[in-house]
Amino acid sequence: MPTSTNGHPGPVGPDSARGEPAATGPADATRADATCATDPTPAGYRAVFAVREFRFVFAAHLLSLLGVVVSEIALTVLVYDLTGSPLLSALTFALGLLPYLIGGTLFAGVADRYPTRRTLVTCDLLCAACVCVMVLPGTPIAGLLALRCVVAAISPVFTGTRMAALTDILGEGDLYVLGRSLLRIVSQSAVLAGFGAGGLLLAVVPARGAIVVTAVTFLCSATLLRLGTRERPARGGGAGAKSGALMRSSLAGTRLVLGDRKVRALLLLFWVPPMFVVAPEALAAPYADAVGAGPAALGLMMCAMSVGSILAELYVGTALSPRSRSRIVLPVAAAGLVPLLAYAAEPGVVRALPALVLAGAGSAYVIGLDQWFVAAVPEELRGRAMTVLTAGLMTGQGLGMALAGLAAEFVPVHQVVAWSGGIGTVCAVALVVEARRVSASSAEPDSVPQA
Repeated sequence: MPTSTNGHPGPVGPDSARGEPAATGPADATRADATCATDPTPAGYRAVFAVREFRFVFAAHLLSLLGVVVSEIALTVLVYDLTGSPLLSALTFALGLLPYLIGGTLFAGVADRYPTRRTLVTCDLLCAACVCVMVLPGTPIAGLLALRCVVAAISPVFTGTRMAALTDILGEGDLYVLGRSLLRIVSQSAVLAGFGAGGLLLAVVPARGAIVVTAVTFLCSATLLRLGTRERPARGGGAGAKSGALMRSSLAGTRLVLGDRKVRALLLLFWVPPMFVVAPEALAAPYADAVGAGPAALGLMMCAMSVGSILAELYVGTALSPRSRSRIVLPVAAAGLVPLLAYAAEPGVVRALPALVLAGAGSAYVIGLDQWFVAAVPEELRGRAMTVLTAGLMTGQGLGMALAGLAAEFVPVHQVVAWSGGIGTVCAVALVVEARRVSASSAEPDSVPQA
């Protein structure tokens, strides 16, 4: 049943998230500390689930994410079965990351140019159509890879649109931050569960049959979004919203987003630490081989950072107030990669696992950073800004994995991970200094260029 157009059913809505003005940057957090001796009680995740529209968005996100993970495994297996080529099989997986930059740059304008619900449903239906073509027995390998690229290029548009839509559903305050946190938690959990489910599914059905499951999840996601969310006008509505080519509009929006020094500093805080933290995951298999670890230990090492990220996010989201989350952003961002320095001693699995869990926990700074970012970007640019954020994050992680793998061809694996922690920490500290400088020098901390 569609949500009522009169407002959000249930006891909690966007307005309840606006009771406390949240800090929007380092300087704002400092001023808030000086003027308020006690922190208000955080809203909690239960308050987010009390918003009916969010429950539909959450369920759709979980379904589509599980489908994507299963399809990545199944398609990789299918390509390998058809070709026997490890290169093409690996390329199939890599193509899930590379087109993010293209989709996030050239099609970012879609997020603000068209109504949110229509955009989300259309993205799901396009992905379902691509997956259905993959299932056809006569689809050539080149076609499978091309369709994989199309699905990957659509993904940042969908994610950016959904992220911007959360401000309409949950408001711009604490509920939005907790809603984003929940989606990140379920993303980490679904990746762990999805790989396991995909492996079990492939044990009982052929690869093409597993890919069919992905099409079903996309269709279910589209149905949930269509029936469970309100129709809202395009975010960039107005005189210039419908004029000009889509790509030109997308590129112009991207320039506006990246052209503002404060917004750019926040984006780099989102992008740079994850680019370095992926090194131990990218090199988990060769590292496990180097220290004589078996498959079970390798599995634990692959899961450790996700476990740390989930636990830290749950703690910060439930135990800390909005002001406290804002206070920890810069210190945690600066120190989050330090645990990777433990790899310099080439630790065994028992000592490497705590370092990986701590490195994963370092991502908890993003909860407060979310609030700064949504406050810094104007409404008419929000969809494009969120799409650029997503595209840059995924592209950076893919680049980080590739560079780590390249470095490991010439340097011992444990040194590559340790150097990633060291160089990443230096970069993170530099970004923290820049964020403080930008916030302190800004006459109007929330201002950014208008579209």
